[in-house]
Amino acid sequence: MERISILIGIEDMTRMTALVAATIVAVGCLTLADGISTAWAQAGLTVRGTNLAPLKLSAGKSFPSEPIELEAGKYYRWAVESDGSSEMAIAAPEFFRNIWINEVVINGIEVRPLGLDSIEFDDAGKATISFVPIRPGNFIYHMPNSKFEGKIIVK
Repeated sequence: MERISILIGIEDMTRMTALVAATIVAVGCLTLADGISTAWAQAGLTVRGTNLAPLKLSAGKSFPSEPIELEAGKYYRWAVESDGSSEMAIAAPEFFRNIWINEVVINGIEVRPLGLDSIEFDDAGKATISFVPIRPGNFIYHMPNSKFEGKIIVK
């Protein structure tokens, strides 16, 4: 009788070991699948971007009072346009340091900078910044040497 109970005990242990091993493999596969799906979710990120309302610069014209609301990890395109009524710039150093910039398109020329501080217009023109916010926070953009400023909220 003892021999039979020992054999049953070993068989139960083997089943338990197999069950634990299967659980570990299943958890590993789910973790790997989650990592792969996250990577696949990011593929094509720059194709599916959101076009923000353009910021129009004009002498004496203030910025919109409503903040620009963004979500970290999503791709955006933001056009900044100047009517050429005077030399103007938009500065947003803190915001620009907390985004990944894919490109800045200026009059059809693509520039891929490592970072930005501001964009200045001497004449009429358009610059489109394509970017992904990296860090959530509240940021200010402003026109240097003026009272005009706007807010950007990244969630």
